[in-house]
Amino acid sequence: MQLDDLYRRVIMDHYKHPHNRGKFENLDSITVNLNNPTCGDKIALQMQIEDGIVVAAKYDGEGCSISMSSASMMTDAVKGKTLEDALLLVDDFSSMMKGEDIQFEYEDIEALSGVCKFPARIKCATLAWNALRKGIEQTKTEEGK
Repeated sequence: MQLDDLYRRVIMDHYKHPHNRGKFENLDSITVNLNNPTCGDKIALQMQIEDGIVVAAKYDGEGCSISMSSASMMTDAVKGKTLEDALLLVDDFSSMMKGEDIQFEYEDIEALSGVCKFPARIKCATLAWNALRKGIEQTKTEEGK
């Protein structure tokens, strides 16, 4: 089996069997809504943050297999991370989308590395990660008040 086929299977597995999809009923979660008007992808990312650590993350939305798989992978990868480490993950993902060879602790993310060859799809892959960055920045702003 070729690496591209393996990556395609990982992406489709996250799309068909998403991790952390749904909504928190807890009102103490941070919610970020983003969309990609180019292709219609939408995401609502919720995070529960305690003492500067992302203790849980969920998402809901609709979109292509790349955007929804990326959200599934991101919510897996960010749990248990400090806000600073989560931002580093966002930066690493952004670098991977620019074609850089990045290794992730949560290896499923690397399945999206081929997206950089398709510039029109990069916005799909980065939607959930942009929501994560926005949520962290929102949290830091609120904590600074």
